[in-house]
This record gives sequence, C-alpha cells and structure tokens, in this order.
Amino acid sequence: MSDPSHRFAIRVYYEDTDAAGMVYHSNYLKFAERARTEWLRDLGVQQDAWRKDTGLGFAVTRCEIDYRRPARLDDVLDVATRILEVGGASLVAEQVIRRETDEVARLKLVVACIDGSGRPARLPKNLRTAMAAATAVGVND
Repeated sequence: MSDPSHRFAIRVYYEDTDAAGMVYHSNYLKFAERARTEWLRDLGVQQDAWRKDTGLGFAVTRCEIDYRRPARLDDVLDVATRILEVGGASLVAEQVIRRETDEVARLKLVVACIDGSGRPARLPKNLRTAMAAATAVGVND
C-alpha cells in the first residue's frame, strides 16, 4: 500500500469563516472530525449504531495542531487521515489538511475508546485489526 491515508474532501462555507474571510481556527477541528468519522464509516463503523450495539465510543484525549496557511471561503480542502499506531484502547492519528499542494494545517491526535461511563475500554479485536490493515500499521496490545 503506497499511501495508507484516508482522504476526505470538504468545501469551506461562509459559516466556517471569520470576519476576515479565513477559516476560524476551531473549524479545522470540525473538518478533521468529519474526516475521521468518514474513515470509520469506510471501515464499517457507523458510530451511533456502534455505540448502541457495543456501548463503546471514541473521545479525543490529546490534540496538537499546527496552523500553516489560512483556508478561505470556497476553498476545497483535502483531509488526509493516517493512523500512526493502534493500541489496545486507543489510536494515534495524524491528519493533514491541504488546499491543492499547500499544507493548511497538521494535527496529531490520540483517540481513546471509552465505555458508557467515559472510562477507557479495549477496542474490539476485529476493529483493531481492520484499522491496522486499512492503514498499514501494526496492532499494539
């Protein structure tokens, strides 16, 4: 697999921008969240149904973001999601948001699997295996 990244395209709308016409800083987090949701959907996980079936969900426990260039109204952005590590109860992801060849923002996140009370829970083995296979990383227990 030459590029183990999941790709998701998103257009910048007026509601995403600030008074200067640039994407408001917190909206990059929304774009990244949508991309991770679509990555999970492509793996067969529809989060609401999965939560109802398993009692499990996901929570971002750490996020680092570097803003490189501003995105603007009507830009079409590409969000590339790459999983760096799959652990027993969490994963580490890198997401790069680009406008054509320009890198707009880069995020590094730790996402935990949690139970209904918000406590860490092991990712089901079949999901850890699917995540690892889709992103060409190993599974760490």
